[in-house]
Amino acid sequence: MAESSVIAIDADEQAHSEVAIRLAGIHKYFSGVPALRDVSVEFRAGEVHAILGENGAGKSTLMNIISGTLLPSQGEIRFEGRLIQQMTPEVAASLGIGTCFQHPAIIEDLSVLENLRVALPVSLFSGEPPHEVAKRMLDSVELEVPLHMRAEGLTVAQKHLLEIAKALALKPKVLILDEPTASLDQEATDMLFDRIREVVKTGTSVIYITHRLAEIRQIADRVTVLRDGRVRGAARVDDISDTDLVRLIVGRTLESAFPPKSQCASQEIAFSVTGLNGKGLRNISFSLPRGEIIGVAGVAGNGQSELMRVLAGLQTAGGAIALHGRKITQTELLHQAAFMPSDRHIEGVASGLTVRENATFSALEKFAVAGIVSRKKELERVKSIFGELAVKTPSMEAPILSLSGGNQQKVVMSRALLSEPGLIIADEPTQGVDVGARFEIYRILRDVSNSGKPVVVNSSDAVELEGLCDRVIVMSRGHVVETLTGDDVVEERIVAAAVRAETHGGEGVSNALAPRGSGLRHFLQSDNAPAVPLALVTALLGLYVYSQNDNFFSIYNIYNIFLLATALGFIALGQTIALLMGGIDLSVGPLAGFLVVVASFFINDDKSTVMIVAGFLLIFASAFIAGAVNGILIRYANFTPIAATLAMYIAIQGFSFLLRDNPDGYINNAVTDWINWQWGPFPVAFLVLVATALGAEQVLRHTKAGWRLRAVGSDEDSARRMGTRVDLTFITGYIACSLLTALGAIMLMTQIGVGDPRQGVNYTLSSITAVVLGGTSLTGGRGTFIGTVLGAVLITEVLNAVTFLGLTQTYQYLFQGILIVVAALIYSAAQKRAAH
Repeated sequence: MAESSVIAIDADEQAHSEVAIRLAGIHKYFSGVPALRDVSVEFRAGEVHAILGENGAGKSTLMNIISGTLLPSQGEIRFEGRLIQQMTPEVAASLGIGTCFQHPAIIEDLSVLENLRVALPVSLFSGEPPHEVAKRMLDSVELEVPLHMRAEGLTVAQKHLLEIAKALALKPKVLILDEPTASLDQEATDMLFDRIREVVKTGTSVIYITHRLAEIRQIADRVTVLRDGRVRGAARVDDISDTDLVRLIVGRTLESAFPPKSQCASQEIAFSVTGLNGKGLRNISFSLPRGEIIGVAGVAGNGQSELMRVLAGLQTAGGAIALHGRKITQTELLHQAAFMPSDRHIEGVASGLTVRENATFSALEKFAVAGIVSRKKELERVKSIFGELAVKTPSMEAPILSLSGGNQQKVVMSRALLSEPGLIIADEPTQGVDVGARFEIYRILRDVSNSGKPVVVNSSDAVELEGLCDRVIVMSRGHVVETLTGDDVVEERIVAAAVRAETHGGEGVSNALAPRGSGLRHFLQSDNAPAVPLALVTALLGLYVYSQNDNFFSIYNIYNIFLLATALGFIALGQTIALLMGGIDLSVGPLAGFLVVVASFFINDDKSTVMIVAGFLLIFASAFIAGAVNGILIRYANFTPIAATLAMYIAIQGFSFLLRDNPDGYINNAVTDWINWQWGPFPVAFLVLVATALGAEQVLRHTKAGWRLRAVGSDEDSARRMGTRVDLTFITGYIACSLLTALGAIMLMTQIGVGDPRQGVNYTLSSITAVVLGGTSLTGGRGTFIGTVLGAVLITEVLNAVTFLGLTQTYQYLFQGILIVVAALIYSAAQKRAAH
């Protein structure tokens, strides 16, 4: 068959079932580089249609276009015969298109239940308790995990099952599965295939992307092959051979899947492990002769990953490890071993670096002359290794995340080889890698082994272990239950040893993760955990100052502390929203001062009620505009949050001085008295602040708007793929931040009583301090409004205590710094305790 030939499907076959989705003439360009070119394909109801192709062939790009995550540069999409003008995630969901992405769209900072509720329609959870509905969804994919646990605690396989549960819950008309079995064990894979067969019987069209030809034979009805962004062939699965499929995928015939194994046995032991004991490991011992590759097998979750991390020096364990006869320490392992992690998305690549930087950052000294890196030498080596591995990248300086998943994996391997290691530790090295690249990876691993360097490979694919490895250890529940060598290294023996092991019973992909003392642990892991030590510190500080000065707990002083804390509290609540989104708002301080200046022209003793009301409306209108401009600059002008809000900081401060170059415009006393109304020792405004914080907390934890806010801050890309309107969420969040700042400005107005352009600036730093004290993460996704209010109270209390103790102003800043450090240490300790 010629390389460019296309296997056509007969017209009678095409008419056999209804077309669910038809793509016609689809083109997609990234910065002028074509990812898809003139792709036309039909997906039919009640069939499984497999998409094959090498990494970078355009498979995931095509699926992202169907799911609405990407817009095509050209071409049309028809759903059930109807032209779709613009496919978006929201439109796709409304049409009944469910997608399981290669990298699951799971928000790690949300709980399992929250991940389900933020991604799925509200109607699915109506009529009965949400946790019961969610439990049924998880049961459908045999996933047993606590609904309240954070998704960050799930394994990669469990995240894939959660992603599949979300898609199946929609009862989709079209189900897209992008490499769904890449991290699943055989039991979970069989379960998934059963579910696929069930939904196909109901008329669902399943689009299935995989690199495993064996899976095509098991589950697919039709297959389409992409290469270099073009359709290279299409046929019914029964009508095409594996040889023809491979030829279409790679454009050539692969004579052999695996390179020849070591032919001459060596007596020299290159690597040995004796009595290894540690987390998930029990008395592991094995030896590896020079020139051989050893494989690690077993049912997922039985200690394989822990062993690989110990061998790479990333995890401690007792016992002895020797390289070429010399015992080496964990620190030496870190320098000697090149580790290829199974989860390239989290551990394999540095997302902020380029392709070249990701390939070389652990081997820069290899390209240095007199301590200075030679760019020419670096590029030559990178180009050479990329050529050997067939890495497809638009350029060396392209962002690493612009590459397909498989090409990212090749870059990880390139980095391992460029560092010239003493041994290679490869954890699932071909996971998500196409058939052509697998051959290159196998060949290079064999070349490394033949050079005398030990190679240890963990793989869930028994066929891969059979073809690549000279010996295999099979693990179960942290033990080595069998060691296979020579002719015994065959798929049947490997699988049999794993499933028949008497010690079997390790944590599979779907086993429960319910922790001991789950109630306390759940609280310690929650965002509100910092509120407890913060409240304790506030109380202890108050008791200490009271022991030094009896007037500290007077009604007047308590009222004064809460009144001053109210202005800071409202501004800090707004700052909390910005930080939850993964941003920051440096403009809140000058904005508060500017709004007081605006108020000083309207809310005066000689102004009418209408004018005073107009002044309040203008305060909120000005805040709305400031927040909207901040959001638009960040989302549409590509400003960073710091740059956008710093520009707003300077502009607003300038406007304040334009309006008033000196303090003037005294605030109406009646308005001040009304706002500062007192109830016992508490200002009513402070009680409003507390109520606002509680209401905001309720929204944050129990509404879709709150989950989306946290999702955007935790993982913007996953939030977008789940259908969250990220730009709108960001702009709305910054508007809410500024409106809360307006409430703080009103409180500040009553406290200073005059329009002063110099006031308010300090609230930027104070608000950030209050938010950090409250436990909100500076990286986004986690936080609490309750903690923020407590943080504002504590800061105000510290300032008040300094006065009562007769200390200088220097101590105000000293104590604030100490409090932040202490709070961070307490929170960190609580989180670590919760993790064990």
